[in-house]
Amino acid sequence: MVWIDDCCESDYLRLAGIWERSVRATHTFLSEDDIAEIREALIPLYFPNVKLYGVFDNGALCGFVGMAGRMIEMLFVDDCCRGKGYGSLLVEYAVALGADCVDVNEQNPLALGFYESKGFHIVGRDDRDEAGRPFPILHLSL
Repeated sequence: MVWIDDCCESDYLRLAGIWERSVRATHTFLSEDDIAEIREALIPLYFPNVKLYGVFDNGALCGFVGMAGRMIEMLFVDDCCRGKGYGSLLVEYAVALGADCVDVNEQNPLALGFYESKGFHIVGRDDRDEAGRPFPILHLSL
């Protein structure tokens, strides 16, 4: 059985593991230093500032989405769970809660295609990410 439920602080370590496995599989443009820098900020800075929802399959946490207002701030599916519809379930859940925008790395064409298949379209672009790193960000909206 598959369901979506709230995540809390006690889930942060598992979420960080999912994040890292997902990023290593999909964000090949990031260096080891980039991954380490972001990983260090996940639990103290990023996770507490979003509402987190996890997708569970038979009790196993397979992925999560983080929202702030109408913005999908993060969506990651464990590498071993990719391609099984969990990301789609999380996006549909977020949209049902009012999400209508998301940012994606320009160097992650799979993410762009995924969100476009859900009805999102590009409405803007920045040359650098929010931390000032040289990773262009595409702003998408429904």
